[in-house]
Amino acid sequence: MSAERKMKDAGEQKPAIDHDLIRELARLLEETGLTEIEFERDGQRVRVARQANMIGAAPHALPAAPIETTMHSTGAGLVDPAKHPGVVTSPMVGTAYLAPEPGARPFVEVGSSVRVGETLLIIEAMKTMNQIPTPRAGTVIQILVDDGQPVEFGEPLMIIE
Repeated sequence: MSAERKMKDAGEQKPAIDHDLIRELARLLEETGLTEIEFERDGQRVRVARQANMIGAAPHALPAAPIETTMHSTGAGLVDPAKHPGVVTSPMVGTAYLAPEPGARPFVEVGSSVRVGETLLIIEAMKTMNQIPTPRAGTVIQILVDDGQPVEFGEPLMIIE
């Protein structure tokens, strides 16, 4: 077999996973504080993401046993969303919409009472409208995103007490 043919065959047998690339991208996440990074070369795409410390992101992500947590305030009655036990975080990257359609009344407002499973908002991701359900019953005390705002995975959306 010719050397050219061997090189062509070797080029077609690319490793399925480039572990060194993944490790390097993971190191970049740590160094930069990013939550995800994506890299594409020669038609191969690698995306590395790390989970933020999420509490109450989705009903299936809730712990089976209750967690004791103290509520932290950041002055003026506003709650630090990252430390509040009732924070609802984004389960995906996309665009948040607070109402079912432009000009319509929002799904919830500050002060709204909600039950488990009710729609809080919609996140559009890849042209798909994803309804984000209420992970716990309570009262919406803060809405942390604006209508039409881009959101990241793990970003706090609302706080329910």
